[in-house]
Amino acid sequence: MSLYDIPLRTLTGEPASLADYRGKALLVVNVASKCGLTPQYSGLERLQERYGDRGFSVLGFPSNQFAGQEPGTAEEIATFCSATYGVSFPLFEKTDVNGEDRHPLYAALTGTEDAEGAAGDVQWNFEKFLIDAQGRVAGRFRPRTEPEAEELTTAIEAALPA
Repeated sequence: MSLYDIPLRTLTGEPASLADYRGKALLVVNVASKCGLTPQYSGLERLQERYGDRGFSVLGFPSNQFAGQEPGTAEEIATFCSATYGVSFPLFEKTDVNGEDRHPLYAALTGTEDAEGAAGDVQWNFEKFLIDAQGRVAGRFRPRTEPEAEELTTAIEAALPA
C-alpha cells in the first residue's frame, strides 16, 4: 500500500487521501492550537505561500495526544487557524499520531528516520514529514525545527516536482 492509498478525512469530515495531492511535494504536520510551538503555524503558512504555486502543500493534522493541546472541535480548530494565523493549507480531522490508535498514515510515516537516524514515535506537536512528488517520504523534521529553517526549505526545494 502506498501513502496515496491511505484513507483520510478532511477537517469537515469529507473523505480524502494523499492521492488528491499526487504529483505535489507535501509537508505533513501534526498541529495543535494550544502549544508553545503553535506560532509555527505562521511559518507553515509562509511555506504554503512561497511554494504553493510550485507544486507544494502543507497538510495539517490536528492531534490532541500531547498534553491535551488540541481540545477543540473541528469548527473551533478551523476558526482558530483561519482567524489567528490565516491558514490556507488543508487541515484534516483530529488524528492519533502515536499509540494503539495511531492513524495508518502515521504508522507509515513514523518508520522514517530523522537527521540523527532516529525513527519511531512522533515526539510532540509540529513534527514534520516531507513527501516528495512521487509519494515517497523525503525527510523527517522534529518539532523544534522551524518551518523556514534552511534544512527544511532546502529539502522542500529538492522535493518539488520538476
